[in-house]
Amino acid sequence: MTEFVLVAGAWLGASAWDEVVPGLRAAGHGAHPVTLTGVGEKRELPVGPQTHVTDIVGEVERLGPRDVVLVGHSYSGIPVGQAAARIGDRLARVVFVDAGVPADGESFVSAWWQGPAALEAEIAGNGGSWAPPAAADFEGQGLTEEQTARIVADATPHPGASLSDPAVLGRPLDGLPATYVKCLLDGPEPSDDVAALLTGDSWELVTMDTGHWPMYSRPAELVRILTAAAERRA
Repeated sequence: MTEFVLVAGAWLGASAWDEVVPGLRAAGHGAHPVTLTGVGEKRELPVGPQTHVTDIVGEVERLGPRDVVLVGHSYSGIPVGQAAARIGDRLARVVFVDAGVPADGESFVSAWWQGPAALEAEIAGNGGSWAPPAAADFEGQGLTEEQTARIVADATPHPGASLSDPAVLGRPLDGLPATYVKCLLDGPEPSDDVAALLTGDSWELVTMDTGHWPMYSRPAELVRILTAAAERRA
C-alpha cells in the first residue's frame, strides 16, 4: 500500500482530485488530496515563505511512517519538488503532472513563460492574487463543458506570495525517483529544465493525449499512471 499525497496546481484545492481519489483507493492505496494555504477553503489564511512546502511536508508527517508518492500538478510541482527533498526515505516516488519543477533560488514567477514582469503585473492588478481563468481559457484542453464548469467552480484566486517564493532545494532534483507526466494538448515537449532531468536514470517520461488538467479530463487514465509509478519505486 502506498500513500498518495495529491496537490493540484494554482487556484485549485483538494476537490480537484475528486475523480482520482476513488480509483486510487479501489486499487488499495491511500489517497490524500491537499488544499494549500490561501486557496479553496483555506483562501483566507495568510501565506508566507515556504508555506506551501510546509503544507505538503505536514501532510506527510501526519500520515506516519509509510511510503509516500508525492503528486504535484502544474504550479504545485515547485513546492512538491522541494517537499520531496525533505521527507527522506519516506519518499517512494514523486510524480510531476504537467508541472513546473523547482530551481534553487527561483520562483514560479521568475520562470513564467511570458517573462516575470507579465505575471507580476497581473498579480498586482488583482490585489496581490492570481485570478482564475475564465471558461473560455480552457478551450483546446480536451475538457467537456461539464468538466470545464467543474474547474471554474472549484477555482479561487491564488496567493501571489506563493508564486514569487524562491525555491529552497535540499538535494538535487536529478537524484529523486520521479515520473514526469506530459499532457500533449498543452504542448508536445517538456520544458528544457524537465528535458534535462529526464536524461538521468532516476526520471521517466509518460505522456497523456489530453490537456493540462487530466484529473478532470482523464481521471481513470491518470489513476493508472499513478499506480504504475508507485510500483516502479526508486
